[in-house]
Amino acid sequence: MGRLFWKFFLAFWLALLAASLGVGTAVWLHQQALTRSGHELAGGPRAAFLVSAAANVFAHGGRAALRDYLEESRALHRGAHVYVVDDAGHELLGRAVPVDMVAQARRLAQADREPRIARLVRVAERDYLFFLPADGPEPLHHLSPSLPIGIGILASLAFSAWLAWYLSTPIRHLRAAFDATAAGRLDTRIGARMGRRRDEIADLGRHFDRMAGQLQTLVRFQQRLLHDVSHELRSPLARLEAAIGLARQRPEQRNDTLDRIEREAGRLDQLVGELLTLSRIQAGMARPADEEIDLVELIREIALDARFEAEATGRHVEFVGAGEALVIANAELLHRAMENVVRNAVKFTNEGTAVEVEITRHSDSNQLVVTVSDRGPGVPEEDLQAIFEPFFRSETRAKTAGFGLGLAIARRAIETHGGTIRADNRPSGGLKIEIVLPAVAVG
Repeated sequence: MGRLFWKFFLAFWLALLAASLGVGTAVWLHQQALTRSGHELAGGPRAAFLVSAAANVFAHGGRAALRDYLEESRALHRGAHVYVVDDAGHELLGRAVPVDMVAQARRLAQADREPRIARLVRVAERDYLFFLPADGPEPLHHLSPSLPIGIGILASLAFSAWLAWYLSTPIRHLRAAFDATAAGRLDTRIGARMGRRRDEIADLGRHFDRMAGQLQTLVRFQQRLLHDVSHELRSPLARLEAAIGLARQRPEQRNDTLDRIEREAGRLDQLVGELLTLSRIQAGMARPADEEIDLVELIREIALDARFEAEATGRHVEFVGAGEALVIANAELLHRAMENVVRNAVKFTNEGTAVEVEITRHSDSNQLVVTVSDRGPGVPEEDLQAIFEPFFRSETRAKTAGFGLGLAIARRAIETHGGTIRADNRPSGGLKIEIVLPAVAVG
């Protein structure tokens, strides 16, 4: 048991113990008040009749007849048994009788009030007191305050122990889960240990599972990214080494070799830049989306820049969009994402075809939809989700230049802005990328 269990236990137990003491004392004081008010003797005509009948039997038949009558009365009158006490304080049938009850009955017998619920009968120079207790077949001794207090202590002890266990057990599970996660066991989950709880502690367990899952995904991503980066770096580094060796062997081709080194250095710089961008987005280190920008103007600018480059290779970019479509975004990050998608389409569309870029607003919701469609070879159906993973290139696009990071950056940037991105093959050929972003509400 941890310290938290004992803190819970002692706090609850002391609170319940104080309540038990208060209740026990109140019950005892109430009983004493009832005793003083004379409520322990049965009253009314029925009690007077039973007491009078027993007195008459004793007066005419003696002790033996009264004993027989009282024995029969046990069976005939359930809950109404007359008691007979002699002047020495002994009950005729040997039953225990509280002294204050006898004193109370004696006072009532001497008061000579009707109905006579207590009687004194003198036989053979001895006084016999007849009365009927109100508590049932056997008079109860005055309840000691220790009985309800003891019951309260035991009940509070059991309840406090259960409540402390109920509250501290899931916290111990959480502590063990945190220790396991800190030790590197990122597959640790605690939801099943919470059982059917529906409280804040169970919510904390579910949040822990979500956190552990995200950590596990992030670590796997970093491990895979490290593997892919090392693989991607190996080729340009090998070409750099070859170019340096060639420059030493053939000084007359130094200019060509330096151009080759410059191209490979540029590729490495591009790769490192894209990796840094992807890493910042993945780690949530990008600047928060706090600018209100016009998405139509942003996409139009990207389309015009892409059109200028595409026409040099016999391709074209068409843009469809009008009006104003405001979004709250990180302008630089969103520009990078949209540019990656458009440039990717320009790269893969067939020569002599056009990339179609369109932005529309859903009529029934504040959502903006950007579609970028090309006329290229498309992507196998099984790879439509995988193309948004880092360094993935499908078989139809593996021969083109690039590192497979553009769409991965785009997906994470769009998701950072609360949007979604998906890919589908066009029925007429080519690939269509659809991006959905939340827009600033009109008006």
